[in-house]
Amino acid sequence: MTASSTATATPSPLPAALADATRDDASLRRFLHGLPGVDQVGVEQRAAGLATRSIKKAAKLWAIDTAISMVDLTTLEGADTHGKVRALAAKARRPDPERPDTPPVAAVCVYPDLVATAVEALTGTGIGVASVATAFPSGRSSREVKLADVKLAVDAGATEVDMVIDRGAFLEGRYGRVFEEIQAIKAACGPAHLKVILETGELATYDNVRRASWLALLAGGDFIKTSTGKVSPAATLPVTHVMLQAVHDWHAATGELRGVKPAGGIRATKDAIRYLVAVHEVAGEQWLTPKLFRFGASSLLNDLLLQRRTQLDGHYSGPDYVTVD
Repeated sequence: MTASSTATATPSPLPAALADATRDDASLRRFLHGLPGVDQVGVEQRAAGLATRSIKKAAKLWAIDTAISMVDLTTLEGADTHGKVRALAAKARRPDPERPDTPPVAAVCVYPDLVATAVEALTGTGIGVASVATAFPSGRSSREVKLADVKLAVDAGATEVDMVIDRGAFLEGRYGRVFEEIQAIKAACGPAHLKVILETGELATYDNVRRASWLALLAGGDFIKTSTGKVSPAATLPVTHVMLQAVHDWHAATGELRGVKPAGGIRATKDAIRYLVAVHEVAGEQWLTPKLFRFGASSLLNDLLLQRRTQLDGHYSGPDYVTVD
């Protein structure tokens, strides 16, 4: 096993300790189980403490615009249609048509068979087209099927792929299998960025979240993502703290910047701001960009738009003023 490159930049060679960790299954296991344990009380107290931070009006408007620019506007339902995707793309381009200074979102995320429709609707906008793949959301299929899923999305023009790891293999300690599968998916992505969904709600412990984060980073994931949004609990602040610490430590060890995407259950502007505070305090200010932090929470956008109007107009605008997804 060898660590693969990322789509964001040509990586420098891994430090010897990290390169050695990917040599074989035994080395990978020793490395992952040699990571410092997560202090559950400490991480939860820190997350709760940072969540109490307040910000003033000018900074709040900046935070709202920053959060809007980080949203992956998503539809992942069996009843999705080409018309729904076109409407979502229109909202991605101009989230608030009456406020043209509202920033566009980062990406539109759909199933592979709808990627071409999203690409057509977003050509020339700079907005990414993301696609879930690898037998989303369960990840329960053969590697051949998962790779075919990725190829379908990439051939249709996806610029980002959100894969799910094999949680069963991970929880059984078959880290090499998970590592090699991420590598194979990364290679199939070509120039598309790879987000690796850990489904943290099924990993049970913060230590497992830390191990899965490092495993995904070692295998070449450009982003580590909390959840599919189909399992409860989805994103939580303490789990996101653990993942932000992982990308911070990865950067310290390698010089490479990797991203984090909390997904599922983030619906209110106040919650988005809490996540931005966590990004600043745990990973660092340079992660406050859509290139390195995303929200997988479509309903969040509606509240961000309402709160943005409140900041600009001085009074609350009801939900009738924004489109509801």
